[in-house]
Amino acid sequence: MIAFTRWINLSESVFVMNPLDSRADYRVRIFSSLRELDFAGHPTLGTCHAWIEKNHIANRNEFVQECGVGLVTVRKFADGLAFRAPPLVVSGEVDERVLRRVCAGLCLEAAGATVTSAQWVDNGAGWMVIAIDDREKLLSLKPNYAMLEGLAVGVMAPWKKDPPSTEVSYEIRAFIAGDSVPEDPATGSLVAGVAQRLALDDSTPKAYAFSQGTVLKRPCQIRVDNTSDGIWIGGATRSALRGVAYFPQSIS
Repeated sequence: MIAFTRWINLSESVFVMNPLDSRADYRVRIFSSLRELDFAGHPTLGTCHAWIEKNHIANRNEFVQECGVGLVTVRKFADGLAFRAPPLVVSGEVDERVLRRVCAGLCLEAAGATVTSAQWVDNGAGWMVIAIDDREKLLSLKPNYAMLEGLAVGVMAPWKKDPPSTEVSYEIRAFIAGDSVPEDPATGSLVAGVAQRLALDDSTPKAYAFSQGTVLKRPCQIRVDNTSDGIWIGGATRSALRGVAYFPQSIS
């Protein structure tokens, strides 16, 4: 599975299987080029989209995925899909020693950026998030990946736009040192972890969005909806690639 993931050279690959838990519609194993992941956001939405499409399902709005962190609910909205953020498996402030290494690896001093917080937001994908003071400084970062080896680091900053955006609240970037795709253009698991931390602040709105992929020229918006039955992370989904397995007839 990991060999296939490295061969196709995308951010992640998902392998869909029959569920072990009777409450789930399907089970997934998710791989980056480095390792198997207990959870990842965009693979969750993409798999559900593909599963719905393959099975021609039109009369359901809620689905259950089984993965390394357990059961994850995916819900259909008018403009796409969203998953309910799974619980954090690691949270709390980042150790000072690790933070110094991360700040050096991100080259924050060269960008003139100030760190406003540093938290673990690991929901199965290993993320920590560093918040800095300015979006333009965030967009200018050129990380030294060798110094970030073994870490999955998200960096976010408040969105500032003229005229002000009515939807986007934050810009975010996601760095995975050593991966074949070292900067991820869209990272639902990271946004889910961050949204759970932000939900602890009463001033955070119930609905907002993150902008990501700007530097990579693959801009996207990831929507957050904090409702009475959970924090939902999602956006529009569509089929972009199709593959066909080809097995040449053996010659006897």
